[in-house]
Amino acid sequence: MDTHNQDMRGKVCLVTGATAGIGEATAYLLAQLGATLVGIGRNPTKNENSTRMIKEKSGNPNVEYLLADLSSQQDIRAVAQEFKNRYDRLDVLVNNAGATFAKRQQSVDGIEMTFALNHLGYFLLTKLLCDLLEKSAPARIINVSSSLHKLGKLDLQDIPFTKGYSRGKAYQRSKLANIAFTYELARRIHGQNVTVNAMNPGLVATNVGEAAGGISAILKRLVDKIAGMPPEEGAQTIIYLATSPEVIGVTGKYFVKEKSIPSSKKSYDLALGRQLWEISEDLVG
Repeated sequence: MDTHNQDMRGKVCLVTGATAGIGEATAYLLAQLGATLVGIGRNPTKNENSTRMIKEKSGNPNVEYLLADLSSQQDIRAVAQEFKNRYDRLDVLVNNAGATFAKRQQSVDGIEMTFALNHLGYFLLTKLLCDLLEKSAPARIINVSSSLHKLGKLDLQDIPFTKGYSRGKAYQRSKLANIAFTYELARRIHGQNVTVNAMNPGLVATNVGEAAGGISAILKRLVDKIAGMPPEEGAQTIIYLATSPEVIGVTGKYFVKEKSIPSSKKSYDLALGRQLWEISEDLVG
């Protein structure tokens, strides 16, 4: 199916991490389909550059970027309120912002940085915008995960990750959390005419590993050069989930290459999903 034929005029779409890679490609493709496109990025210059590029390339003037660091709960709350002040509807929310970190860091809220950005960023922003999504129903939420979630181990007794931290393990557990969150959210908003699905974009040439620095970043660039697909290709499943009539009413699924496939056995653990939700609520106050 050619998802690019879907008319998104009159729809408002919000994409996080939208100044590079898959996020920027998603923002551009949605704008190209006529959507009112709102991106979120943490760098003012990159926000301005992406806004200008997408407007020029898509021919769509209805593009703007909001400034926020999505590892900061204060920033998330502020940007959610700013969005609500500017828009009275939200048809599609794409949670994409993420990164990896070579050394264990803490967010401004004192939470392990990978978990704070890659999971709690999705969790809190979605919760703050759920009322607007429900008001705009039918609406769709897409959470960008990774095949690396299959390697993830989510020790809910050690969310600070003080034992045996590594960049890879932190990223893997955050991507498992994305899917467990997706399934738990689907259960909690069932019947609200808002769908929520997770997806794996595949091996895409992006800057997601740049924050790791050192040899990890060098290896990431090498792998991208040899095997990484262009961001526009990696974004296709997001566009499919955001626009296609084929997935109307489809919720609580994991997609790869526009197909629903099983995620890891761990991701379906109902108790894990509930406990992760409760812990996340505690962490965001």
